[in-house]
Amino acid sequence: MKKLISTLAVLFISSAAFAQVGTAAKESGKATVEKAKQGTEAVKGAATGEPDSTVHKSKSKVHKAKAKSHARKAKAAAKEAVK
Repeated sequence: MKKLISTLAVLFISSAAFAQVGTAAKESGKATVEKAKQGTEAVKGAATGEPDSTVHKSKSKVHKAKAKSHARKAKAAAKEAVK
């Protein structure tokens, strides 16, 4: 009975750790995608005329903010997985 309880406890703890690692990986992926979008918008802003350039630059700033947010979430999830 003790072995069963200890085995279940270990499985429960390890599954929680895997969930945190999954969250960290997912948020890291989102941050990478947002950084790529930011770069695309920055290039479009440099290559287009003035009215469109402003739009692309503002979209680039939005993507940069989202990337920072996802990176912070990934870092927090990674810290939780280590605990």
